[in-house]
Amino acid sequence: MLIDLNEDTLQDVVNSNEKVVVQYSASWCGNCRIMKPKFKKLATENENVTFVLVDAENAPESRKLANVSNLPTFATFVNGQLVNQTQTNKAEVLSELVNEIAN
Repeated sequence: MLIDLNEDTLQDVVNSNEKVVVQYSASWCGNCRIMKPKFKKLATENENVTFVLVDAENAPESRKLANVSNLPTFATFVNGQLVNQTQTNKAEVLSELVNEIAN
């Protein structure tokens, strides 16, 4: 499942789904735009994980959940808890992050 979050409600999504992967991005961020299709592809390949796109500019409370300071940031949550987060523009690193919780 892929959710494009329009409100600053990531905490609700994290609490109501067992496994969550988040891409924090912004419209001005070139690397964010490059990673978005890769993120969406992973969402189709991992049906037991909820994927969430968060506009970091408009979601300050959601950013706090993973201490986001650079973009793009990817974060994984299991049972409501932050498991891991990384800033990357490499598809392999993103795949490894997803695989940590998907299996």
